[in-house]
Amino acid sequence: MVTTDDTVEEKEEKKPPVFKNPEFQHTAFRSSKKRGWRNLKQIISLERAYTWPSEAVHYSSIDAPPSFTPAKKYSDVSGLPANYTDPLTKLRFADSSEFYRVRDLPMDIVNGLLELRKANSIVG
Repeated sequence: MVTTDDTVEEKEEKKPPVFKNPEFQHTAFRSSKKRGWRNLKQIISLERAYTWPSEAVHYSSIDAPPSFTPAKKYSDVSGLPANYTDPLTKLRFADSSEFYRVRDLPMDIVNGLLELRKANSIVG
């Protein structure tokens, strides 16, 4: 008994996938002309030269909606993902050894770390 799926497959010519074809040669390797890479500054300047429709999306006008996932929080001392915040200094830390290090920091360094993170410095 032959199903309809088998008949459809028999009618189509069975070609091996491109990555299994031994004669396949990438287009970049076929041409003798070398193509240079363009940096982002060159791409943006070329895009500004064109007249684009208003709904076109390109490098200089990507508007992304706000993310639904919360922002990741990293330790102010080590840069590791931080699950904890010191209530006294408002610095984030990843584990107990960093907590003791945060508590031993002088207040001017704590304020500097908070300024780097652009957090409002309530500590004074």
